Amino acid sequence: MPQNDENDRTSVALVRTEPGGVVVSSQDQPSFASLAENPAALYLASLRPTGRRSMKNLLNVIAEIAGGGKYNLFTMPWHDLRYQHTATIRAALQDRYKPASANMALSALRQVLKSAWQLGQMSAEDYHRAVNVKAIKGESLLRGRALAGGELAALINACYRDESPIGFRDAALIAVLYAGGLRRSEIAKLDLENYDGETGALTILGGKGGKDRLCYMGTGRDALEDWLKIRGKAAGPLFYPVRRGGHIEKHRLTEQSVLYILNKRGKEAGVKAFSPHDMRRTFISDLLDAGADIATVQKLAGHADVQTTARYDRRGEVTKQQAAGKLHLPYNRKK
Repeated sequence: MPQNDENDRTSVALVRTEPGGVVVSSQDQPSFASLAENPAALYLASLRPTGRRSMKNLLNVIAEIAGGGKYNLFTMPWHDLRYQHTATIRAALQDRYKPASANMALSALRQVLKSAWQLGQMSAEDYHRAVNVKAIKGESLLRGRALAGGELAALINACYRDESPIGFRDAALIAVLYAGGLRRSEIAKLDLENYDGETGALTILGGKGGKDRLCYMGTGRDALEDWLKIRGKAAGPLFYPVRRGGHIEKHRLTEQSVLYILNKRGKEAGVKAFSPHDMRRTFISDLLDAGADIATVQKLAGHADVQTTARYDRRGEVTKQQAAGKLHLPYNRKK
């Protein structure tokens, strides 16, 4: 039964009756003999490294909820979970997280229980009952913001003022992030061979969900070409670290370096704080504002679901803003 400890933390007591009427608590059960038979470990092994960390964190939270803080994802006896437990876990996740994150955690839980069933640790009936919890309804506003055209221009001008190779690289980096709508992890993995100089196409390999896609540089092509004249034609990463004095180091630019570059140029340009993903948000929003077909934008962004792309569509917000402006409040400010 669900119970609350002294910290008011929701927990689930996992108790079952063995043959002979002996009541056994899951807290008395030993951990799995090996990770090869651990359903959580098997599920995590099926994920790409980029998604593994977040799911690992969510499963640790679920294990904490289920065991009152006595288990982590590797010691948790997942096979003991029943519908009453997963329903309580759902309620606890709904209290802790926004709908999107809570539903992501529930999805991970379902997959772990599926692994437990496939390993023969749960009966089909117990598995299907346990995973039969509804998704949490609700939609939260997207975090972050889209940059205005003037802010993008200010960022590029900040790079132009730096006439060293660092300035050319940073301008190209910003151009690729915006014109291609890339994620920070994707731009760090780009190699020179992923760019087609004739068509301006960038091949993004192993994006989110392991999906490959093509994007096109468009107006950002000139900035990239200027950097490539300095970088050279040798095979390797598209973007290199550059030391002061113009010395190019022949190794890959890290994701953290991408964040540092944007923060540095943003401060120089006087642009309000923004994240690398805000460049991607701007790319999607600007394409939709320009009248691009949403299905095409979905493909360029690499979204699995068009509804994800639709969340970036701010044209409805403009309409709402215009409607609100039609109201008249008879207020005269006192001098």
